[in-house]
Amino acid sequence: MSAHLNQRIVLITGANSGIGYATAKVLASKESSPYHVILAGRSPEKLQAAQDSLVSDKTIDSSVLSTVTLDLTSIASIRAAAQHVTDKHGRLDALINNAGIYVPNKDDTLESLEDELTRTFATNTTGPALVTHAFAPLLRRSSNPYLVYVSSALGSLAEASDTTRPDVGLQALGYRVSKAGMSMLAIRGHVTLGSEGVKVLAICPGLVESNLRGESEAARTYGGLAADPAISGRLVEDILQGKRDGDLGKFVHKGGLYGW
Repeated sequence: MSAHLNQRIVLITGANSGIGYATAKVLASKESSPYHVILAGRSPEKLQAAQDSLVSDKTIDSSVLSTVTLDLTSIASIRAAAQHVTDKHGRLDALINNAGIYVPNKDDTLESLEDELTRTFATNTTGPALVTHAFAPLLRRSSNPYLVYVSSALGSLAEASDTTRPDVGLQALGYRVSKAGMSMLAIRGHVTLGSEGVKVLAICPGLVESNLRGESEAARTYGGLAADPAISGRLVEDILQGKRDGDLGKFVHKGGLYGW
């Protein structure tokens, strides 16, 4: 059973890079951190590299970090990860559904569109639904549980209807529709798990540096326009500290709210 009885157990999917990594760093770098952060991702090697990178920061104690292999497209992997957390900790205080992909429609054929939609939905919508279902029993064991979906304004029906937005011309159909689906997961989670005491929100991290768009410097930084992903990490930290409890069941960003 967990040696971290006085810490809040937080699992972050897609934690080896980008927003997930930055969020882990924000939570783990606090003096006498109140969190034990579980880095979750598909590749054990990348998770270990992320953990090693984090503990190289002298403000982070290695004891506040651990890893678990979790492939959102594999039920067996999801079950194994949930069992691992059950065996190690017996509960989960926060689940951050962060992992996501963007699949471009390369040649505008039916086959390319099918690939875009199928692969994007598997990771961005179906995966978080399965992970949440698997970890819900552990969230119910927490005295103050949080369930956070890392979504995007690109998936907001209200924002997509605003023809004055600068991203109105960005197609990204698979990504947009998959994040709209994630919004429904958050809404239904608030209705169902919320009635059991789980605090559920969706967040938009904003345009921040990430490998989501590709691994080149230009893609990762969006031509230098993307902000530091630590901004997103601090938003998650605010949520876990109860600073956004007035917005439960809603779609939040650092400056306020988006419509679904």
